[in-house]
Amino acid sequence: MAETFITIAKFTYTSEALITKGKLESEGIPVYMTDSLTIDIDPLVSNAIGGVRLKVENKDAEKAREIIRSISEFSVTDDGKDIHCPNCNSIEIDYFSHVHNLRSLGAFLFGFFFGGLPFYQRYDYRCRNCKEKFQVND
Repeated sequence: MAETFITIAKFTYTSEALITKGKLESEGIPVYMTDSLTIDIDPLVSNAIGGVRLKVENKDAEKAREIIRSISEFSVTDDGKDIHCPNCNSIEIDYFSHVHNLRSLGAFLFGFFFGGLPFYQRYDYRCRNCKEKFQVND
C-alpha cells in the first residue's frame, strides 16, 4: 500500500527548504521536496507555482511540525542564546545589512555593477516590537 504524503512547509527558494529538510532528516524523518528543480531553473515562478514544498509521510507529520516550530526565525548569538532588545527586552530580533553612508553606498554599487563582493558593509539588529536598531558586541 502506498504511503500518503502531506505538505508540512512551503518556501520561496530551494536553499531555504534545504535547511529545514536537513534538520528534519537529522531527526530521522524522511523528507521529499517538490518543485525545487523548477524554481532553481526559474526563481521568478516560485510564487506562481506555490514555492518549494516539503512533504513527509502522514505518520511523521506531527513530529515534523514540532521540529519546525522549534526552529527560531529570530537572531541568536553564536552560542544559540536569544538576543534581547536593549529597549524593550524582546527576543524578536532581525539581523540586516544596510547602506548608511557614502562608503557603504560605494561598496554596494561596486558589487552591483562589477559582480564583486562589497568591501564594506554594516550589519545591525532591529527589534520587531519597538523598531530599535542596535549592535551586539560579542
